[in-house]
Amino acid sequence: MGELIDDLLDGQHRALARVITKIENRSPGYRDLVRELHQHTGHADVVGITGSPGAGKSTLVDKMAATYRERGLTVGVIAIDPSSPFTGGAVLGDRIRMASNVGDMDVFFRSMSARGQLGGVSTATTDAVKALDAFGKDKIIVETVGAGQNEIDIVRTADTVAVLVPPSSGDDVQMLKAGILEIGDVFVVNKADLDGADRTVSELKEMIMMRDASPAAGTGGYHGAGTDATGHHGPDEGGTAGSDSADPDPSAEITGPGSAGTPGSTTDQGGPVETDEGEAWVPPVVQTVANTAEGVEGFLETLDDHRDFLERTGQLEAKTHKRYAEEIRRLLREDTRALLERELEAQGGIDTFVEDVMARETDPYTVADEVVQPLRDCLGESE
Repeated sequence: MGELIDDLLDGQHRALARVITKIENRSPGYRDLVRELHQHTGHADVVGITGSPGAGKSTLVDKMAATYRERGLTVGVIAIDPSSPFTGGAVLGDRIRMASNVGDMDVFFRSMSARGQLGGVSTATTDAVKALDAFGKDKIIVETVGAGQNEIDIVRTADTVAVLVPPSSGDDVQMLKAGILEIGDVFVVNKADLDGADRTVSELKEMIMMRDASPAAGTGGYHGAGTDATGHHGPDEGGTAGSDSADPDPSAEITGPGSAGTPGSTTDQGGPVETDEGEAWVPPVVQTVANTAEGVEGFLETLDDHRDFLERTGQLEAKTHKRYAEEIRRLLREDTRALLERELEAQGGIDTFVEDVMARETDPYTVADEVVQPLRDCLGESE
């Protein structure tokens, strides 16, 4: 194991690939690998790309990687694909849509299976990101499976989340319910050369305004100090509903990279703003045409702006703190579940308990108490 870690830290891509394979397969010893890598992490900028299927995520990620390379930055890409019901492996093989970077050893691409996770991100993704970070990649892009509004787990992995929306008659925008709408730090109308792009931009701007002004958001809120790691706003934090800073003109165009109404442009609604509670972030709306790379430079500038905002306001550290807290909780849940599964088998297996429940000789709550009791005894707890 030590030699494998040393090779990874020395910049050998073969070692990086082997480590990620062990992580994805949950091979024996993978936890020891991640433990060794952890002290070498914390340097990469992690960007999540999510959105509905057909929005052009893979094409945009390809152009993002190519543009980062033109800037002299190294890139790691993890593309989460739907998993095969037969093998558990990725079925789309996103790598075939990453043509611009074939042969470039400073762009490391890996398809990973979603493993049936409704959140759109495999449970191994966080560990794979750590491997890429420890390897020394400057930018890490995580492209999610595109499963719809359940796809919110990306906020537990990425520093900045971009939500892609294709031009439409409005139905796709209306599908962006609270889950997806609230996690977006940047919204991207891709395929902006198609009919309906301007209307989609306007609808997105209006929905962002409505979200931030909603009492349910707690604030009028923006992604300011009141935003937690899941993109939700805490009570009495961020901007105030109805304040001037929370009430930009949704029809106003454009101050930002690019020119008004063109790919790469953003609205004056987006970016850092001053509120009564301090500086906060309003998700900008950016237009791109990924096939031709039009607007990609402006999009990356917007991502850089968000990263600068997080660092300047201390929110990057706060997000990292919450991310690790959630990771620890998730690992505890997984380990506890595994222990209880073994205890269940030791007491005769689930089928035995089910038969007793069906015969009305016991009930599910009693079964749960009996299975958990040894754990309670070890922890010295009682109900």
